[in-house]
Amino acid sequence: MIEDDLRKQRIETPSWAYGNSGTRFKVFAQPGVPRDPYEKLADAAQVHRFTGIAPTVALHIPWDRVPDYADLARHARELGVGIGTINANVFQDDDYKLGSVTNPDPAVRRKAVEHLLECVDIMDAIGSDTLKLWFSDGTNYPGQDDIRARQDRLAEALGVVYERLGEGQRFLLEYKLFEPAFYMTDVPDWGTAYAHCVKLGPKAQVVVDTGHHAPGTNIEFIVAFLLREGKLGGFDFNSRFYADDDLMAGAADPFQLFRIMFEVVRGGGYTDEVAFMLDQSHNIEPKIAGQIRSVMNVQEATAKALLVDREALAAAQAEGDVLGANAVLMDAYATDVRPLLASLRTEMGVDPDPMAAYDRSGYFARICADRVGGAQAGWGA
Repeated sequence: MIEDDLRKQRIETPSWAYGNSGTRFKVFAQPGVPRDPYEKLADAAQVHRFTGIAPTVALHIPWDRVPDYADLARHARELGVGIGTINANVFQDDDYKLGSVTNPDPAVRRKAVEHLLECVDIMDAIGSDTLKLWFSDGTNYPGQDDIRARQDRLAEALGVVYERLGEGQRFLLEYKLFEPAFYMTDVPDWGTAYAHCVKLGPKAQVVVDTGHHAPGTNIEFIVAFLLREGKLGGFDFNSRFYADDDLMAGAADPFQLFRIMFEVVRGGGYTDEVAFMLDQSHNIEPKIAGQIRSVMNVQEATAKALLVDREALAAAQAEGDVLGANAVLMDAYATDVRPLLASLRTEMGVDPDPMAAYDRSGYFARICADRVGGAQAGWGA
């Protein structure tokens, strides 16, 4: 039954989504924003409390650095959540102006690799099995650096990290078309990420950030291909209108999200081995509510994908019935799954309307009153 599949769904929220964020021009402060990783976990626990399917939180190092990671993991468990993916950060130091692991300076490359290895140490301390790697590395001008040499440096760094991974651990390599490098990005697309991961082995997989593509890119094709090759490790769900906007998942193109989720279901990716993660910045909307809505949007797209009559679809495809095959997909997409999900939440002991339940809880008013003083968390902290 579709309900059984939906009960299994798990969506990881990112710690940084609960901090202050904004555009390249301005970071906007909001009341009640967490001041440390412990408060971020408390907010994430609210998302799980009201959705029932967001039991883990991704950390970003050094934004979420603490003296005792075992204690942070204990705190998470007490809140009813766990710590999931560890995200490395080799893009904010002045040393990384010309790149991190692909920098022409060997000393800078060593610094970057040491940070990546530190992240694996943190994984060991908290029991995480996934490291996510995104590199802002690239060049802004033709001739600025040797393109092939930078790929060699990237491969060398990834190899060191790969060898450091323990039993049951993996890393996910993220790609991005551009920004902040505008002429050439060292990991610009899924093919580059895939090639490096294939060469390394089974502990290296690709993560698909839905905002990191050129306009018009068929993301569901990428998903289908990577699943076929056993190299899809997870998603960073968000939405974009123009570039990497990091808006709420399903906000810009809910039909695309449905198409992606159908390929996940059809390709056997609806398992614990493919991580469903959010990667978003709530610049003008409330943080916790934005995460709850995003989780719900992914859940709705998944429910519609599970409703596709795959036997009817396969029959229409085999007969070359173009309109019939398309109609099968559109019928599932047009289905209002909100009553189904409301009923499912009730069975799971969760309020059928997570947004309204969170609003009634008074949690936001409490944190606005309690979190006075200190430095709010945000980009870079």
